[in-house]
Amino acid sequence: VSKPVPKVTYKAPEPRGEHYFAESFDRDTLDGWVMSIAKKEDTDEDIAKYDGKWAVEEMRDSKLPGDKGLVLKSRAKHHAISAQLLRPFAFTTKPLIVQYEVNFQSGIDCGGAYVKLLTQTPDLDLAQFVDKTPYTIMFGPDKCGEDYKLHFIFRHKNPKTGEVEEKHAKKPDADLRTYYTDKKTHLYTLVLNPDNSFEVLVDQTVVNSGNLLTDMTPAPEDWDERAKVQDPDAAKDEDAPAQIADEAAVKPEGWLDDEPEYIGDPDALKPDDWDEDMDGEWEAPQVPNPKCESAPGCGEWKRPMVDNPNYKGKWKPPMIDNPNYQGVWKPRKIPNPAFFEDLQPFRMSAFNAVGLELWSMTSDIFFDNFFITDDRNTADRWATEGWALKKSAESAAEPGLATQMLSAAEERPWLWVVYVLTVALPVVLIIVFCCTGKTRRRVAFFFFFFFKKKKTNKKKKFYKYKSGRKALHYRRRALPFRCDDTTEQLSGLPGEGGAAAQRAGFRRIT
Repeated sequence: VSKPVPKVTYKAPEPRGEHYFAESFDRDTLDGWVMSIAKKEDTDEDIAKYDGKWAVEEMRDSKLPGDKGLVLKSRAKHHAISAQLLRPFAFTTKPLIVQYEVNFQSGIDCGGAYVKLLTQTPDLDLAQFVDKTPYTIMFGPDKCGEDYKLHFIFRHKNPKTGEVEEKHAKKPDADLRTYYTDKKTHLYTLVLNPDNSFEVLVDQTVVNSGNLLTDMTPAPEDWDERAKVQDPDAAKDEDAPAQIADEAAVKPEGWLDDEPEYIGDPDALKPDDWDEDMDGEWEAPQVPNPKCESAPGCGEWKRPMVDNPNYKGKWKPPMIDNPNYQGVWKPRKIPNPAFFEDLQPFRMSAFNAVGLELWSMTSDIFFDNFFITDDRNTADRWATEGWALKKSAESAAEPGLATQMLSAAEERPWLWVVYVLTVALPVVLIIVFCCTGKTRRRVAFFFFFFFKKKKTNKKKKFYKYKSGRKALHYRRRALPFRCDDTTEQLSGLPGEGGAAAQRAGFRRIT
């Protein structure tokens, strides 16, 4: 019997403490959010519009009735929506914490779920929000094919030239695949500190961390860090195949070289509705040649293949020093009229809006509980009241171990073999071991005591188990039994125990 699922009551999180933005969408409205009406440049006219649909609704399989979020509803369209902060965030002496929730309700084939913190500029128009709108930070999950990413990018402005360069964080060492495939709600958090350190967390667990000065500049795409490469001039030193014809083999006597192994069925008839113009020339179905049944074989005889004693195995070219090896890449500094050194990259451009500018081939991406603050404790409290509640509800509704095993086997039938070998086979071996010879009789005798009845006021009789070594006496009302394969006798076994004795090889004395 399945256990009842504990009920988790939903209550919208309440923003407390110092914060710049908080949105739980539980007002069931997009008030305060602006959908872009712009067109994307350098794109085909039929897909240039930011006309992807957004909606505020509950998750499709919500475990928290009443909990609503922002849902990207369209596929293969550009989406853009944004909202103003309560006040601009300036990078001074306090950290920045950005967090929000994502649930890929339908999985994700190719698309993103990242946020952009839009740079504070005099001409910022949220209705014209496009991919080229200046942003200070881009953060969040992105996936296409088997490339699973968790972006953290910040834009850094050269104080001398005014040019802006994107700085990408190193790739996380953690395996991110599960966050995109398990259809659960995950909490994404970015923490930037005034000492230039950063942390990227998923479900409040750090998956990437580093320093803005040392861990934000990736190597050039053509940089070769391979110390060893395969020798391009190496050649396999033998051309022997893995198998060769057995020269010692002799064609069996009576082999019918001129008889085919299969012939047309002589009893087959062309169907009445066969149309040679439509169906082509009719041919009788092939059946085994009856002449071959009494012969060792038919058709062209070929020598059987055997392993080649001269075959040396699969060949791989040897590894040599990479002539193009450039060493472990590090960003270098060269004389440059625009050169500058910024030892405080944390002091980024202020931002005053948060936005989602996305293209996705999968719909129904669920966003919820956006929060921007400069206090870690305040962010953790918001997560506890929002995401942690979802996690509890989703965990409570998860199927038991047996159900999960059955579901996994439906998707991957080969798991049944694993289950049989690891569960059923040991049980069978234990039963066989315990129910043979004297061991079987000992098991039966155990059942006799295990199933002893409570005392009653009925007349009691005296019974005993006779053994060559000793006799065990006890009182019980039952019928006598005898074992077929031993001289030992068992008389007056309990009713339940007697049934067990019969299964163990004992029979009733008549």
